[in-house]
Amino acid sequence: MIDITLPDGSIRQYPEGTSSMDIARSISEGLARKVLAARVNGQVLDAARPINQSANLQLLTWNDTDGKNTFWHSSAHLMAEAVESIFPGVKFWVGPPVENGFYYDMDLGDRKMNEEDLAILEKKMNELAKQNNVYVRKEISKNDAINYFTEKGDEYKLDLLSGLTDGEISFYTQGSFTDLCRGPHIPSTGLIKAIKLTSVAGAYWKGDEKNKMLTRVYGVTFPSQKELDEHLAMLEEAKKRDHRKLGKELGIFTMDDDVGPGLVLWMPNGTIVIEELEKLAKESENAAGYKRVVTPHIAKENLYITSGHLPYYEDSMYPPMELEGQKYYLKAMNCPHHHKIFAAEPRSYKDLPLRLAEYGTCYRYEQSGELFGLMRVRCLHMNDAHIYCTKDQFYEEFRAVNEMYLKYFKIFGVDKYVMRLSLHSPEKLGQKYVNEPELWKETEALVRDVLIRTKTPFVEVQDEAAFYGPKIDVQIWSAIGREFTLATNQVDFAQGRRFKLEYTTADNKGETPLIIHRAPLGTHERFIGFLLEHYAGKFPLWLAPMQVKVLPISDKFLPYARSVADKLKKADIRCEVDDRNEKIGKKIRDTEMMKVPLMLVVGEKEMNEDKVAVRRQGKGDQGTRPVDELIAELVYEIKERKETEA
Repeated sequence: MIDITLPDGSIRQYPEGTSSMDIARSISEGLARKVLAARVNGQVLDAARPINQSANLQLLTWNDTDGKNTFWHSSAHLMAEAVESIFPGVKFWVGPPVENGFYYDMDLGDRKMNEEDLAILEKKMNELAKQNNVYVRKEISKNDAINYFTEKGDEYKLDLLSGLTDGEISFYTQGSFTDLCRGPHIPSTGLIKAIKLTSVAGAYWKGDEKNKMLTRVYGVTFPSQKELDEHLAMLEEAKKRDHRKLGKELGIFTMDDDVGPGLVLWMPNGTIVIEELEKLAKESENAAGYKRVVTPHIAKENLYITSGHLPYYEDSMYPPMELEGQKYYLKAMNCPHHHKIFAAEPRSYKDLPLRLAEYGTCYRYEQSGELFGLMRVRCLHMNDAHIYCTKDQFYEEFRAVNEMYLKYFKIFGVDKYVMRLSLHSPEKLGQKYVNEPELWKETEALVRDVLIRTKTPFVEVQDEAAFYGPKIDVQIWSAIGREFTLATNQVDFAQGRRFKLEYTTADNKGETPLIIHRAPLGTHERFIGFLLEHYAGKFPLWLAPMQVKVLPISDKFLPYARSVADKLKKADIRCEVDDRNEKIGKKIRDTEMMKVPLMLVVGEKEMNEDKVAVRRQGKGDQGTRPVDELIAELVYEIKERKETEA
């Protein structure tokens, strides 16, 4: 018999070889019908896989992220089966789950796929799903796998096989389709009840523009038609809120081929938003005892060898520049530079905690196929800081960082969030992770303790830590329910020793500090992209690039409009006068389109009474107000960073 420990801590005994699905059925048939996969000792597996030793078990359903990912990856295989039936001879590359659904990259040869084909494929997928075919896993030798795909003439799967060895290769079959895949998959295709193929696009093989262009088909599936309908409605709203569309319309940012892909040019309006976010961060960090630093954009090779970024992170760094016999790299991370600032002076326990903050510019070579508006870029401006502390100080420092996140969530109206505790994988020590098993256990326990004691909502995820320690990925949801990874809060037990960082303890011994890497506002790029979609471009008054527009009814009232604008500017309120020779209705409509929070309409009555007629973005007429009284209220609203109120 083996012991199975469930998430609530209860332990049940089962015969060796029992599957997760068997365990689900022993609890209830209703639960078994919902199970999509299972996490066994931290690894996500098929629910049908036998468990041969005592284990921790979590049954995964549609409500779990890994359950959804398994559902969508299985749907990618279902789509591939449909494609193969309609486009014989097609060759497949990879078909992963993504944020909202899945895609599969494929080589159709000389054939093209268009939007009309998607409807045909959807129909075929529905037919295949209703067959309720089981996803069957088969372990296979490398030699047999090579022979199988050589016979098919599939160079893409042969390329994948080149990086695999015997013992880690498996095929999955459902219906008439077989694919090289590590899994996991859902029990059967019948669980897929609602299907929508959303788009077809081109994608370079391996994301490299030097390689062949493949066809990429995106889709999304759900366990019910109702959920699909709700999702499609959300997508329609998301189109209106697309940060790329709004960014262009509102003059926030632009990109240019002559500058390069993934390199953002911030327009005047976007620069104002950046400056307001920096102002917020600096106020918060100054109040919390941070010290500001500035570091260069490049450094010598040896710095990144010492930090471990070159051994572990080189694929995401720009290639080196050679100058005077030395290799220099563009900065991918601020931390090595901050460590050198810590090391520049003798440190005592009395100096700790030391908190060094910088809005640092970093450069990362994201693959061309992965670039996406402001969300995936190659130049990023990070709200970065590093806290050097003793082990005894760790709880309070880590708690304070989490509280800073919560403060920002309140300011920006983020109601739904979760901290994702990313842990290491013991099997990958020395490869993906620093080989310090005891330190991994200790620091992961420290982070978990903070989250539990502060009652912070969190989930644990295996094999997603930083190479030097565990981290928290902060997941937030926008106003329309879209999930974003905002930032990370990382613990580092390795780089202090790599850089020989020390402080003198009270008993005059040398000790290496713990290091906390944190960036509560993430990067300007990702966070402003989030805010554009979250607010649908309608920034609150304090953050809006243009806060007030003064609209004279006719040219006769231009002098008064300008005098009102002068008063606003003296109060540090960003404003303009619309002096165009247009009717007031058009001025109001155009100002609404530019999503300016406040419009002040002035005519004969307002001029004679030293007042303005106030209109709020999306809320219409708010009545007439004395100018000085309104300015005093606006100054307070901006200072307190309040949401715009009716």
